[in-house]
Amino acid sequence: MVELQTPHLDAVFHALSDPTRRAMLHRLTIGEHSVSDLATPFRMSLAGASKHIKVLESAGLVRRRIEGRTHLCQLEAARLAEAQQWLSTYEKFWSARLDDLEAILREEDASIAGKPATPPLSNKVGE
Repeated sequence: MVELQTPHLDAVFHALSDPTRRAMLHRLTIGEHSVSDLATPFRMSLAGASKHIKVLESAGLVRRRIEGRTHLCQLEAARLAEAQQWLSTYEKFWSARLDDLEAILREEDASIAGKPATPPLSNKVGE
C-alpha cells in the first residue's frame, strides 16, 4: 500500500506539475534519449533541459547515464506506478459516488415515468 504522505510522492507530483517535464517523460516511453534530444522540441539550452531532468531524477522518474560526453536518460516508471496507486484510491471514491448518483437519477426517472427503477450500470474499477 502506498503511504499518503511520502517525500517520494511529493517529488513525483512536483515533477509532473510541469508540462515540459511531462513531455520529456512521454518521449522517454519510447526509449532512451540524450539530454540534447529531450531539449530539442522545446528550443531550450542544454542547461535548461538538464535542470528539468534533475527534477525528474530527484523524483526517481528518470535515470541518467553518461557515455563519453553524452548524457543519456531512461524512464524509471516505478514511481509513476506508486503515484497511480495513490490516485486509484480517489478513482474508486468517485466511481462509487457516480454510481450512487446514477441510481438516484434512475429512481427519479422511474418515478416520473411510473415504472420500477432499473439497476445502475457498474463502472467500478476492477469490474
